[in-house]
Amino acid sequence: MKVRLGNTDIGLGRYLGLWTAVVVVFAVQWFMRDALNGHTWSPFAYLRWSMIQWYTWAALAPLVFRLAVKYPIQSPVRLRGLGTQLPASLGVTLLAMVIGAIVSTPFEPSSFDEQMRQFLGQHVATGLLTYWALFAIQQAMQFHAEKTRREVEASRLATELAQSRLQALKSQLQPHFLFNTLHAIATLLDEDTTLAEDMLLRLSELLRAFLEDYDGQEISLRRELVLLDLYLGIQRMRFKDRLTTQIYVAPDTLDCAVPSLILQPIVENAIRHGISERVGADCIEIEIRREGDSLCVDVRNRNSTLEAGSASGHGIGLSNTGLRLRELYGDAAQVRLEMIWPQGVVCRIRLPFREVEESDDAPEVAIA
Repeated sequence: MKVRLGNTDIGLGRYLGLWTAVVVVFAVQWFMRDALNGHTWSPFAYLRWSMIQWYTWAALAPLVFRLAVKYPIQSPVRLRGLGTQLPASLGVTLLAMVIGAIVSTPFEPSSFDEQMRQFLGQHVATGLLTYWALFAIQQAMQFHAEKTRREVEASRLATELAQSRLQALKSQLQPHFLFNTLHAIATLLDEDTTLAEDMLLRLSELLRAFLEDYDGQEISLRRELVLLDLYLGIQRMRFKDRLTTQIYVAPDTLDCAVPSLILQPIVENAIRHGISERVGADCIEIEIRREGDSLCVDVRNRNSTLEAGSASGHGIGLSNTGLRLRELYGDAAQVRLEMIWPQGVVCRIRLPFREVEESDDAPEVAIA
């Protein structure tokens, strides 16, 4: 069984326990006051007086809480805002005096009128303070509940905003990749129709796999590598013998969670700034390993250079990758470009290492 206090429920046992503590505290206080004055009554009498006074307020407290909810005092406090609570405090306090006098009359030799005068003379100030203390408690509970609600709402809105930003970044990457691939296919239509058709079929297969796996912001590295292999198959057909790829993946990293479509734009960036802009062959090397609590991904190409002042990256693929990592992991993730000896550029990605459960039908990945 529960007691309703405004918008809050409290167990009856706990509620009575709190008021019993108040009863005992005031009974002891009155006994000690009279003991210091040299005259005391029986301990039961002090306990009875205290019970009559404070259990009466225990019965009236739900009413006080309802009045506080229905007629709150809004900030800033003005006299007009007190217009309801001031008479309510007087009325409830008077009601407490009447109930106290009625209950105490059978236990005392005096009449109800005498008990009423005694309650009015001794307990009105305490009653008013009790009313306003209960009112303040309800207001504090209301403010706390509202603060909690606003914090939850702000957290929800922040999460939705982050998800919207991430979705916008992914939406930018998908058309970007699709445009580049379709442009390569269109270029091959006049040169090798059969090869162009084969690339178009591979693109269709990649998009189908992409749509199946990209419901969330993260997937396992195992699935990400499957998508990357489909993409590299298209690029190997496009550049033929000029492009070779080498992938080194530590077996204990395959079930690690990675942002979906994290590797494809980095590899695309390496190809575009390497073999697409320079003559000769190129080798794209992808190395994935675990270092402590971090997943380390290095994407290297040997046929490009890093211009001065561009170490932070360029192009939509690399810039969006950095933005997505910050949205998902904050300062726990990073992406940067570095020169490698004797020639080439490496893109280094660092993520928090966290495994995800993989379904039984997860595709197998060949590890070089």
